[in-house]
Amino acid sequence: MTRPASERLVMKFGGTSMGDLERIRRAARIVAAEAASGKKVAVVVSAMAGKTNELVAWTDGAGRPGAGVALSDDEYDVVVASGEQVTSGLLALTLRNMGLNARSWMGWQIPILTDDAHGRARIEDVPGEVLGAAMDRGEIAVVPGFQGVTRDGRITTLGRGGSDTSAVAVAAALECACDIYTDVDGVYTTDPRIESRARRLEKVSYEEMLEMASLGAKVLQTRSVELAMAKQVPVRVLSSFIEPDADGVMPDKGGTLICDEEEIVEKRIVSGVTMSRDEARITLLGLGDRVDAPADVFTRLADANVNVDMIVQSQSRTAGTVNLTFTTGRRDAQRAAELMRAAQGEIGFEEIRVDEDVAKVSVVGVGMRSHAGVAQTMFKALADKGVKFQAISTSEIKISVLIDAAYAELAVRALHSAYGLENV
Repeated sequence: MTRPASERLVMKFGGTSMGDLERIRRAARIVAAEAASGKKVAVVVSAMAGKTNELVAWTDGAGRPGAGVALSDDEYDVVVASGEQVTSGLLALTLRNMGLNARSWMGWQIPILTDDAHGRARIEDVPGEVLGAAMDRGEIAVVPGFQGVTRDGRITTLGRGGSDTSAVAVAAALECACDIYTDVDGVYTTDPRIESRARRLEKVSYEEMLEMASLGAKVLQTRSVELAMAKQVPVRVLSSFIEPDADGVMPDKGGTLICDEEEIVEKRIVSGVTMSRDEARITLLGLGDRVDAPADVFTRLADANVNVDMIVQSQSRTAGTVNLTFTTGRRDAQRAAELMRAAQGEIGFEEIRVDEDVAKVSVVGVGMRSHAGVAQTMFKALADKGVKFQAISTSEIKISVLIDAAYAELAVRALHSAYGLENV
């Protein structure tokens, strides 16, 4: 008779937690403590910190394809997926050496099925029956994150931060919770390195975490939060630097629970302040004031897979024209600018300007839905510090402003204080 799925648990350890053999041994002790408490455990692991960058550099060193030769993205994935294979084998070996029943499971053995978009694949299905049965028999399953397999058997990778998504997908397949161990002990009201009075949040809603992740918080990968929300997987963010006691029992682990909004009794107006420096502002000056001009611009950007965030259109000094400003990630900025310059005659604008010396600062909170005055507090706090904003974007639970990068940390501290987040 199989055990109920509720006794299962997926644990995920990031690259810092897998950084060397001593840290792998620490992770093994944490896994052993959970197994000793009666949990049926699967562990998803990242590559050692820095290893993926090294593997990517090796693929770059293999050279560029010659004229008329297609990019070998599938072979790129074979190389860069190997980092997680190493750590999954090492963790399984360490657990075995401790006398535990452990085994590594590659992405193709489960299988974690993805589409064929090599380097940025999306998970389509994770059949959990075989893996779950092995866990219910008492086996600790160690799974490499970041990798999957197409339906025709080719290895794929999920893009940077993909191990978080792997862990949530496996948890969804096993119908259980997911504990993500990282180098911080939870989700904070803002980055403690910027504001020393930042406070750890006990619970954060999926919606809030999704906004925070997309706006610059580095704790969880955006796609993993999307998947957790869609599949209603409870996710806890925990520190991997805790240790079981002499009896192998874990102390109170604290951390932050990412859960449904209904599980949070007292909803804060604002839960966090985030900052992203990975921003660039692009302005098309003297764009013809045609009704279809913005559609022409953003269709070209979408076709080139350039993600656009903030958009502002204003009147130009030249009659019959407007200025169109939008933001994108720095990595996409030059590509977007080149695309616009190449089509300047067809689009019809006078000049393009690119500014990478900007930052996006945001406030996030589900309480915004039912409270007035959130925007007023934000803009007054920034005005009191002399911080000017260049663009604004909003959703139901967040407000973001684009500002000069030099004022980013000042703005974060001012907003953290304005919303009283040091008292959370």
